[in-house]
Amino acid sequence: MEISSKLSEKALVDYKIVCRAIDGDRKAYEELFKKYKDSVFFMVLKIAKNQTDAEDLMLEAFEKAFHNLKYYSPQFAFSTWLFKIASNNTIDHIRKKKAITVSLDIEHANPDDYSYINSIAADVRTPVEEAIRQQRAFFIREKVVLLKDRYRQLIELRYFEELSYEEIAESLSLPLGTVKAQLFRARELLSNILQHSESI
Repeated sequence: MEISSKLSEKALVDYKIVCRAIDGDRKAYEELFKKYKDSVFFMVLKIAKNQTDAEDLMLEAFEKAFHNLKYYSPQFAFSTWLFKIASNNTIDHIRKKKAITVSLDIEHANPDDYSYINSIAADVRTPVEEAIRQQRAFFIREKVVLLKDRYRQLIELRYFEELSYEEIAESLSLPLGTVKAQLFRARELLSNILQHSESI
């Protein structure tokens, strides 16, 4: 793999860590995560403008980057590649969240004309998308059971039961800060399990 002569000293150091990760060194993944998690989080937060979403999207970006690490090209700095993945992932997330709204206050609208309904995009998965989603959910649930009980419970409450951080704190009688910190750790552990598991 040809390395660009334009890479900075910092980028060359990152490239060596990436090579170690590709060779199966788990500590290399941890080094990359610790080195860039804050900068990726704040970049994502700037786009998403929501702290909870930013935390989830930051982890998703690392999961995608680590899963596709073998495709990284040293023609660019690892940080550039990672930030591009995080940025694209966040923009996709925002697009999916956007809902098409229809104004019901237009004075000249014909109350008997419902043709505008046909122009509203339905947020419905195709059968293939739904099958893939279910397969991925099953795959992830299989891995969640490998976590320690306290981490498994947090992941299940947050992602399977879709409780808010506040609801989880109340349910487990824990301080909100503790829930956020432990859930962050739980996602780190799950991410590590997933990146070393055979994907579906």
